[in-house]
This record gives sequence, C-alpha cells and structure tokens, in this order.
Amino acid sequence: MDVVLAAILSGVLGLAIGIAGVLAYRLSERARQSEDLHSEHELPEGLSEVLAVLPSAAIVVDAGDDVVKASPTAYTFGLVRGHALASEKLLDLVGRVRQRGLIEELDFEHARGPASKSVRLLHARIAPVGPRYVLVLCDDHTEARRVEDIRRDFVANVSHELKTPIGAISLLAEAVSDASDDAEAVKRFGERMQRESRRLSSLVKEIIDLSRVQDDDTPDNRELIPIGSILHEAVDRSRFAAETKRIRLSLAESDEWYVSGNFELLVTAVRNLVENAINYSNADTHVGIGVRQEGEMVAIAVTDQGIGLSKEAAARVFERFYRVDPARSRQTGGTGLGLSIVKHIIANHGGEVRVWSQPDHGSTFTLVLPIGEAVHDDPAEDDQAENDPADDDPVDTPHDPTAEPIDH
Repeated sequence: MDVVLAAILSGVLGLAIGIAGVLAYRLSERARQSEDLHSEHELPEGLSEVLAVLPSAAIVVDAGDDVVKASPTAYTFGLVRGHALASEKLLDLVGRVRQRGLIEELDFEHARGPASKSVRLLHARIAPVGPRYVLVLCDDHTEARRVEDIRRDFVANVSHELKTPIGAISLLAEAVSDASDDAEAVKRFGERMQRESRRLSSLVKEIIDLSRVQDDDTPDNRELIPIGSILHEAVDRSRFAAETKRIRLSLAESDEWYVSGNFELLVTAVRNLVENAINYSNADTHVGIGVRQEGEMVAIAVTDQGIGLSKEAAARVFERFYRVDPARSRQTGGTGLGLSIVKHIIANHGGEVRVWSQPDHGSTFTLVLPIGEAVHDDPAEDDQAENDPADDDPVDTPHDPTAEPIDH
C-alpha cells in the first residue's frame, strides 16, 4: 500500500514539474518575442542623422508599435505621447505599411492639444525602413490651406463684384438700343452706363492696387517724407468729395515729424481713410485729421461723425469686400477694398492700423508709423516744436483715437 501511494505521489510530482517546465518555456518564448517586437537595437546606420535635418515631424516606430525615435516637432504637433503614437489614423496606417511593405500617404486633422478645439491639417508619408521599423513623416499644411481658402474666396468675390457692373452695363446698352428714338431715355441710360463704368474702373484699379501692396513687402522708392506733405496731399485729393456733401475737413499742421516710405502709397492710405469717413458721414458734418507722437511712433488719426461701427463690424472692417452698409456702398461706388489696401500699405511700412467706433457716434481710424530721422537746419525750431505741440485731435469727440488696436 505504501508502495502504491509513493508511486502516485511521484507521478503527481513529475506531472507538476512537467507542467511547470512547459509554462516556463512558454513564458520565456513570449518574453523573447516581445523583445523582438519592442527592439532596443540601434536604428539603421545614418537614419538618426538624416532625421535630425528633416523639416518634417519625424517618427520611427518598431514592430511592436512603440516609438523609438521622434523629432521635437512630432511632440510639438502632439503626435507622440510617451512611447506611443497619439493618432489612431496614423497607427492604423503604420500597421498597413508594415503588412504590405508599400509607402502610404494620408491627409488628416489632428487636435493641437488634448483640450484644444483648434486642429492642424497634417500630411503624413509613411514608409518601411528595413524589416524592423516604419518611418512616419508629417508636414503641417494648415497655413497653406488657409492661404488657398483666402485665394479661392478672393477669386469668387472678384468674380461676383465684376459681374454686377458688367451685367448692368450690358442691360443698359440694350436699353439704349431699344430707346434710340427717345433722346431723354438715351441720356438717362447713358448717365447710368457712365456711373457703372466708373464703378467698374474703380474696382479694377483697387484690385490691382491691393495685389501690388500684398506682393511688395518693402515699398520701392523709400524716402524721408514730412507727415504734413502726406496729409495735405491726401486732403486735397478728397476735398471735392467733401464739398459735394458739405462736409468740413479739418487738418492739424504737423511738419515736424517724418516717416520713411513711399509717398504715393502713404497718400493713398490716408486718402482712403478720409474718403471712407466722407462716404459714411451725413451731410453738414465734420471730418478731422490729427497727428500725435507715441514714443518712437507717429499716429495719424482720421475722425468722423458718421454712422459708426458695431463691435462685430469693427472686427471685420479690414476684410476684403466687406461692407458695413452695402446700400450706401452702392450709392458711393465703394468696392469694399479700400480699408484692406490701407492695412497692407501700413503693414509694409512697419506700422499698424487701429480703429475706435460706436454706432451713431462716428469712428476714428489711426495709422501708427515709425518716425524717420530728419536733419533740421534750425535747432531752435525743434525746441519751439517741443514747447508748442500740435493739436492731437482736431475733432471734439468723446473718445480716445489711440484706443487699442483690433486684431484682424
């Protein structure tokens, strides 16, 4: 009986040892396979050096989908968290590339942060690197997409704006032909054709001007120009429009300040502001042009007593083809490009544009430009200018024309 019990115990013990051995072997095999997947071996020779000079966000993934190498840009884009890819789309594509051994490309959106609603538009190119690794390269196409959207909107807006006067001229020409025996009707239709023709000519000119100032980051023919000469010329070019509406233009003298830039472009910027103030003001009101110094900058303020802007309109007023009052713009022949041209001209001269406005209380547009240095023949005149500063704001308005700028 003891012999039988001993034999049974020996068999059970042997079976347990055998099972333990099998389990140990399987655990060892799994550990070995895991080590093969999550490789700690060196990357292929020269790969790290190549990745270091690439402008793209670069990520190297091993056979176990662990990130073994990633550039700082990849972390900036939020594509890597810890040792794993943070994008499920990239992870799925990496698996497909590993299986098929072919290069794949993908355009996808990825959040800028865990709690951010803003996204980046990324273009990924994924390729196998040897039998063990997969390389992921990502480029940020967000800005390119934004520029393309702006270009598309601009073309659509231009097409729409050109279609209106061209269509009107075509209809009026047909009406003139039909009314050839009616001299009064021919005269009336002819005047309307001239008005639409002027509108079309103004639109084409401003489109050309806008394209020119957008392409030229540094204006040609830079020179030191006294602020006074710019303001006088701009006011003279706007005087007829002001007299037509019985609007009084008030200009503060300011010959003591100089700016460096292109005379014609700066006159265009100021004139656009003055004419815009005239167009959006009622008859028998007042438009003032004043100047003040702000440290090393000079601020040119154009103030009107017109219809004013809401906060929402003020934030959009520099957009191309944006009109605060479309009906008034049609009456005045406005194209919606004038303030956009102003913004680009001043930006190209190293300055900025500010706007303050309240509905029914008027608006103040302020151009801020760097002061240029000029040699004065009589130092005593400089001292006199410091002791007798020019009137900063020629219009009596209840606001500060140097209010904080609105971002556009």
